Amino acid sequence: MPKVKVPRKSTSIDMTAMTDVAFLLLTFFMLATKFKPDEPVVVDTPSSISLIKLPETGIMQLTIDKEGRVFYTVDGQQTRMKALEGMGAKYNIKFTPEELKQFALESSIGVPLASLKNYLATAPEERKNLKLTGIPSDSLNNELGDWIWQTRLANNQVRVAIKGDRDANMPTVKRVIETLQEKNVNRFNFITTLEK
Repeated sequence: MPKVKVPRKSTSIDMTAMTDVAFLLLTFFMLATKFKPDEPVVVDTPSSISLIKLPETGIMQLTIDKEGRVFYTVDGQQTRMKALEGMGAKYNIKFTPEELKQFALESSIGVPLASLKNYLATAPEERKNLKLTGIPSDSLNNELGDWIWQTRLANNQVRVAIKGDRDANMPTVKRVIETLQEKNVNRFNFITTLEK
């Protein structure tokens, strides 16, 4: 007796729904991603076993590189603009609205206030090639303390974090901590990498 052959049907799956979900996820991640801003210097942070995470927003970060230069950045464009207006009023420097907006968009500042107008006037691609001197933080010219004070006046809820290079000289780190304590900022965090 002959065998009955069952016709085979191709197994096709409708992938339209899967493709829609994939493109929706891709679009969501593209629109929701916040890129890390360019940092003016590369800092090799020391390692620790601390697991405390800093919040994503509301941070004033003071970066110290191995040459002893200090850089300043704070989250929030309005906070940056108010801090710069306060610094301009203290040092009698008038900033234009374009300079205020440019400063608010800048990732990190590492120049003295006297040369900030020239720094903001240069093209963004030329700024990467400039040799930054850092914000003065010595006892005679402590602009860093003024930046900290004006930032606290602009946003009292900002948290302070110090990101220091593992090869940074200790007198610079000590001077930054003393400046924070002079401005009554006694709670601050150190940014480190997790020890393996």
